[in-house]
Amino acid sequence: MPLPLLPLQILWINLTTDGLPALALGVEPAERHVMGRPPYSPKEKIFSRGLGWNIIWVGILMGLVSLVTGYWYWLHHHPTWQTIVFTVLTLSQMGNALAIRSERDSLFQIGLLSNLPLLGAVILTLGLQLTVIYVPLLQQLFQTTALSLGELMVCLALSTVVFWGVELEKWLFRRHLLRPRFFSIKH
Repeated sequence: MPLPLLPLQILWINLTTDGLPALALGVEPAERHVMGRPPYSPKEKIFSRGLGWNIIWVGILMGLVSLVTGYWYWLHHHPTWQTIVFTVLTLSQMGNALAIRSERDSLFQIGLLSNLPLLGAVILTLGLQLTVIYVPLLQQLFQTTALSLGELMVCLALSTVVFWGVELEKWLFRRHLLRPRFFSIKH
């Protein structure tokens, strides 16, 4: 299998999925009962409380979903395989941004509309990604191929895997079937 992403596509993913969603997450309302929780130690490392493990498992899941999907399409000689990898990875990060709004509560508990800037950032990112896929000048620049409606629906569906994985982790935590933040690491 050739390289699944081009350097310009990687740069695009970084710019669109890290910029606006990160700013919008910065204005996320406080979680419920946050003031009732004990404070964290000021000496705590940035990757403590399992954040490092969380980054690893979500990153592996996101990479596997994108690459396995792309590999399947490449194996079956679909000319859109690279655009599919590009799109699934970009949209998976939007699903992750929606899911990580709260460490404990589901997106369905806090509500999709409780952070309108993030919702706007996700919609804008989706629109920008569609522009890169379907506008001929941008197709040439980013070396993308227009996806059929079916392929686009597959990309949308598969990009929700990360969202559902993070939501499952929080559900398991709330049911005390999983320790907070995947694995708690004390430093």
